[in-house]
Amino acid sequence: MSVYSYVRPLLFRLDAERAHKISTGAARVAQALGLGLVESTFEYGDAALGQSLWGRSFPNPVGLAAGFDKNATLVRFWEKLGFGFVEVGSVTAEPSAGNPRPRAFRLPEDRALINRMGLNNDGAERVARRLRKLKGRHTVPLGVNIAKTPSDQILGAAAVADFRASFRQLAPLADYVTVNISCPNTEDGKTFEEPDGLDALLSALFAERSGLGLNVPVLVKLAPPVSPSTVYDSQVEDVIAVAMTHGVQGFIASNTAPDRQHLTASEDELDRIGRGGLSGAPLRRRSTQLVRYLYTRTGGEVPIIGVGGVASAQSAYAKLRAGASLVQLYTGLVYEGPGLVRRIKEGLVRLMERDGYASVGQVVGVDAHR
Repeated sequence: MSVYSYVRPLLFRLDAERAHKISTGAARVAQALGLGLVESTFEYGDAALGQSLWGRSFPNPVGLAAGFDKNATLVRFWEKLGFGFVEVGSVTAEPSAGNPRPRAFRLPEDRALINRMGLNNDGAERVARRLRKLKGRHTVPLGVNIAKTPSDQILGAAAVADFRASFRQLAPLADYVTVNISCPNTEDGKTFEEPDGLDALLSALFAERSGLGLNVPVLVKLAPPVSPSTVYDSQVEDVIAVAMTHGVQGFIASNTAPDRQHLTASEDELDRIGRGGLSGAPLRRRSTQLVRYLYTRTGGEVPIIGVGGVASAQSAYAKLRAGASLVQLYTGLVYEGPGLVRRIKEGLVRLMERDGYASVGQVVGVDAHR
């Protein structure tokens, strides 16, 4: 049994947000004292897991999803834990305290989380200062996820300007930028999933990128489909069309879900928790289907990052076979602990060897048309 199997019951006695703070606090102590022990404990590499995307070298396809390290305080720790890339954020132009607590909840019977954090973060200026200090001190690719400052006073042109301000400060420090247009965890909700709104936003961000003289890849993060068997979705079609017209270089599938499908938790428990974005095992099939859908509709022309219910080598492998070039973890870490990263990498190598693949790139999309 892993050490985490003994620690988890203690953490699960606390509310989800407090447990997260204790866990990340311990990680900060480890980072401050030196990361040699972390690296030696979790180190695992295999050349078959490496690939080059967007001109960057990814030592393995397992990444940390946005939301776990919103303020980029633990980038070096995640690298030594064995992640092949790290995505921080969501970061907004202005600092945000987020929603009132409690705002994060576990559903252990479903291996799921519900959160309505409300994009709490330090704001683009402070995160940018932190990232500038990191320059040259990490080796794995670093993504920055940006979102609109949560305020019902920031809409329309003001919302575009808000996104643009974040991009201006953070894009020069990132290996890729994710545009979060699908966060369900704020009162003002989704603002840029409609074609006209997305077109205006991407026009502004690509103009900003050009003005900065950058070629940083821009990715769009999408909401999960309603059903795990979706074969056509007009909204996703519109998003793909607008994104590809602007030269978006990748997609992330998917964000958390505002609905409560495929849960065994009682109605009373769900009513007690209230609104928020659902993540974890119940999204596994839905997010994998969105990966497959995106890969098919784009002809595999742009990389896709699969996230949602990745908690084992098998679930990661399914997303790769569906068309994801990379996968990300969040809820799986809460339930499985830090050793999950190594276990997934080791398991992927075994699965690839079993199926006769010499590199992870050969796996991508083999099931996309099934």
